[in-house]
Amino acid sequence: MEAGIKEMMRLLDEVGEGVYFTDKQRRITFWNKAAERISGYAKKEVLGRKCFENILIHVDGRGRSLCQGFCPLARTLKDSKARQTGIFLHHKHGHRVPVQVRVYPLHNEKRVLIGAAELFTDSSEKPDLWARMHKLEKLAMSDRLTGVANRHFTEQYLQARLEEFKRFHWSFGIIFFDIDDFKTLNDQHSHRVGDKALKTVAKTLQGNIRSIDQVGRWGGEEFIVIMRNSAKKTLQPLAEKLRLLVEKSIFWEKGTPVRVTISGGATLVQAGDTSATLVERADLLMYKSKKKGKNLISCS
Repeated sequence: MEAGIKEMMRLLDEVGEGVYFTDKQRRITFWNKAAERISGYAKKEVLGRKCFENILIHVDGRGRSLCQGFCPLARTLKDSKARQTGIFLHHKHGHRVPVQVRVYPLHNEKRVLIGAAELFTDSSEKPDLWARMHKLEKLAMSDRLTGVANRHFTEQYLQARLEEFKRFHWSFGIIFFDIDDFKTLNDQHSHRVGDKALKTVAKTLQGNIRSIDQVGRWGGEEFIVIMRNSAKKTLQPLAEKLRLLVEKSIFWEKGTPVRVTISGGATLVQAGDTSATLVERADLLMYKSKKKGKNLISCS
């Protein structure tokens, strides 16, 4: 029996999905290799700790914390029912990762509830445009610090969408984001902390857009998201979702939690637009958000 359990644990450690077990107090008792890869947390960092103790810190699509009252695992421990949902977990490096979660009750041989098992899959692991490119081409088109598209590639991508709009009337939108109080962050901490903030924002944006959309670093603390086949009713909710996910992200510097927020301007392409007029309109909307108090989205 014991040998069979060890073999099962070995197999679970090799599966592609993140898997972890908890007892009835939500204390983590098993953590597989995929859970380490998806979350960034090593097994030794989480075993024996409760899952809501600043580890995964699940939030939903509206940025609402699930750990206190809405946690799917806690609900399964309460009613012994299996369930699944889509949520966002907190990566060790600070950014939010979209995951599909399945939770199952665990019983002993007498059918007494002893804990729960959670399986989670990274929803952002999708076919990547960069994977089809030569390594040197990728380096030429990527921002070296954050890994997202650099300004040159983003400008080319934006121009291609404008040509499509002129020829086929395929609508698209852009969202211009700027990290709030970035200079103050650098002055109060260090440029290393500023770099961490840039990486956190970039990974959060990149991991939570569709595969047909594009995120690029425009310059400094500015990012642009280009959303294809969009209308105002889809552009503004996406901008709000990304803003909330950045707000809920956190990274650590010498044991101190650091949070950042972003302000954004979202706009749809219009007849007669050039790259310059489109970006300028989104930029002005972003500054409107700054003037209204920051950590906001303005849309036209």
